[in-house]
Amino acid sequence: MRAIVDCNSFYCSCERLFKPHLKNKPVVVLSNNDGCIISRSDEAKSLGVAMAGPYFKARPLIEKYNVATFSSNYNLYGDLSWRVMETLRMQLPENCVEVYSVDECFLDLSHIDAKDIAEFSLHLKETVEQWTGIKVSIGVAPTKVLCKVANRLSKKHKEATNCMLVLDTPRKTEQALQKTPVEEIWGVGYQYAEKLRRYSINTAFDLSKKDIAWAHKHLGGVTGAKLIRELKGIESIQMMQELVNKKMIATTRMFGSPVTELTDIKEAVATYTSRAAEKLRRQHGAADTISVFVVPKEQSHNTYFRHGPTISSYITLPLATSCTNELIKPAVALVDRLYEKGRLYKKAGVMLSGIVPDRSIQGNLFNPASDNKNRLLMSMMDNVNFAMRDDVLKFASSGTSRDWKMRQELRSPRYTTRWEELYEVK
Repeated sequence: MRAIVDCNSFYCSCERLFKPHLKNKPVVVLSNNDGCIISRSDEAKSLGVAMAGPYFKARPLIEKYNVATFSSNYNLYGDLSWRVMETLRMQLPENCVEVYSVDECFLDLSHIDAKDIAEFSLHLKETVEQWTGIKVSIGVAPTKVLCKVANRLSKKHKEATNCMLVLDTPRKTEQALQKTPVEEIWGVGYQYAEKLRRYSINTAFDLSKKDIAWAHKHLGGVTGAKLIRELKGIESIQMMQELVNKKMIATTRMFGSPVTELTDIKEAVATYTSRAAEKLRRQHGAADTISVFVVPKEQSHNTYFRHGPTISSYITLPLATSCTNELIKPAVALVDRLYEKGRLYKKAGVMLSGIVPDRSIQGNLFNPASDNKNRLLMSMMDNVNFAMRDDVLKFASSGTSRDWKMRQELRSPRYTTRWEELYEVK
């Protein structure tokens, strides 16, 4: 058996954890720059607050019903996510937890007797909630896709299921599939759902009755075949080992307000390069390719929102490196290629690829010894910045005022990662 543990309205739950007075009150969390709604409590959903809708459109409704609103606080969410995952790792044998996203993970329960599955799942749920304060839902089934089906139904009928559903018999599985619309199946998007309806497939149960040959022909080949096998209870999507070292590292941000000046974009790109280089060094890697992109703001008076075109370029370095200064220089040079005077820009980003272990990089015999000591300098910078936070040490090219920084006007304190923002008990 497999299980999925899903944190309920995770970002909202994190905010409520340090604000008990918001229990059973409507809460929403906004995306970068306070643009869209990315998390809603059940109470906010019942008021009609739309998911992924623009904040300015929902604002009248939010103000009418006094909905608590927060900017994204990723320091807090990331730390609490780690605590939830660590709690689960402590309850299970090694390599039985696969972190799927910031608020979801799959579990391998093959070591638990079938008769004890429900009791053990309840134990996991109660332990996570007691140790971390984050409410979770658990779906248990023979396959990952069926786990997602079970988890969706457990969250949809919270009072009846206590946020936990175990599909351990063919009858339970069949009933769950019949209650699941085809567009709610894990891996089926809007276009595929429309296509399946043309074949009179309206529920997960209808799809589970199709054979593998049909899936190969009409549902994307091997991927579709795996999906149908999983719906039939045949495991086809294996548990994955945690990806420790990334093959590509990116740092991207929306600007707080549209930017027109070249110097502002260069400062932003230098800052994003510094952040990406820190991540690179954290996994003891070095990159030989750096890509930079900018996104102009569309000057359109249409009623429909449009993303501007992404303009990008890249450069391959002579040698792989993890030194911030050696990465900032080509990154800033790429901005000169991409920038067009007179245009408004709303977003920029940096991506590092061609990543190799830094121990495999050969030193340059023809460079002075001082040039080969940059790694020690970078290590010292990382240690200071980690201890002191907020980029105490940074390169001058990253700027000082940073007027382009994204808006977070409604962000709550970073209670668990900043000494000066610790929660106060009065």
